[in-house]
Amino acid sequence: MSVENLRELSILELENKILDLKKELMESRFALATSQLEDTSIFKKIKKEIAQTNTILNEKKYEEKMKASTND
Repeated sequence: MSVENLRELSILELENKILDLKKELMESRFALATSQLEDTSIFKKIKKEIAQTNTILNEKKYEEKMKASTND
């Protein structure tokens, strides 16, 4: 998923996306341990996507916090 697509998601959707990615990473680790996985570059890709999603989630939370503080 591209960064532009991630920016369109809500905070709840981003949190769910992170959980799904972490589950996918865990499943990939199990596949590697059972010799079912040949391409180990998938770990780097999943970790990168988790980091991007976390960054956007933190940006959105910060924006919400700033909006709430200006409304007070």
